[in-house]
This record gives sequence, structure tokens and C-alpha cells, in this order.
Amino acid sequence: MNGRKKILFVEDDADDREMLLYAVNEINPLVHTVFAENGLQAVEYLEQAKKTSLPCLVVLDLNLPILDGKETFRKIKHELKLESLPVIVFSSSQNPNDKNLFASWGVEFITKPDNLSYLNKIVSHMLHVCDKN
Repeated sequence: MNGRKKILFVEDDADDREMLLYAVNEINPLVHTVFAENGLQAVEYLEQAKKTSLPCLVVLDLNLPILDGKETFRKIKHELKLESLPVIVFSSSQNPNDKNLFASWGVEFITKPDNLSYLNKIVSHMLHVCDKN
């Protein structure tokens, strides 16, 4: 991908994927976005990416079909070549147990916003995390 940074968004909602893509392109069109619609697709993508070029960040929803976000996270962190890959949880979950669980793992948990201007701030933060990696 000729040095372009990549972010893997694991998101099953088409509207959320579209908004994330729009926000990333508006803030930094040089960042390549890759989408997985469920945890299994994300894990399979990362298995292939280990051979070429890993993303600089994984943004992970929790409520996913096939393989939920918690199990996807566990699979990523139990893989030697992926364990240092930064992950941000980006979910509509309001469950304090989810937030506490990911906090205990040192993972940032961001609740999905309900307006685009706040989404741009969140995506800017995500891109900043990506730049550090």
C-alpha cells in the first residue's frame, strides 16, 4: 500500500461504516480504510495482513455477528504478531461492565456519537493514535 497508513474498522452497520469513511476522508484522505463486517472477517484480514502490512489501528465494535467484539479482541491479543496492535473499542454499548472490562485491559472505549461534528473529533483522535504507531 506504498506507505499509506491503514485503519481497520470492524463495524457491521452500513451507515456507521459510511460515516466513518466520510470522516476519515475529510480529515486525512491519505489514510486507507479497510472494513470488516464481523469479527471473523477482521481476524482473517489480520492473518493475511501479517504477511504484508498491518493496519496502524483497529477500531472495533462490540455488537458484531459471527464473532463478537470481545472475542475478536481476545483473538487479536493472543496472536504474537498482533498483540501490540493498537485497538480502540467504538461501540454503542452503554454497559458499564463493557467499559470496565476494556479499561482493565488498557483499551480505550469510545461510545458512538449521535452527531457528525463529534464523530470528526473522535476520528481525528483515532488518526492521531494511528500516527503514533
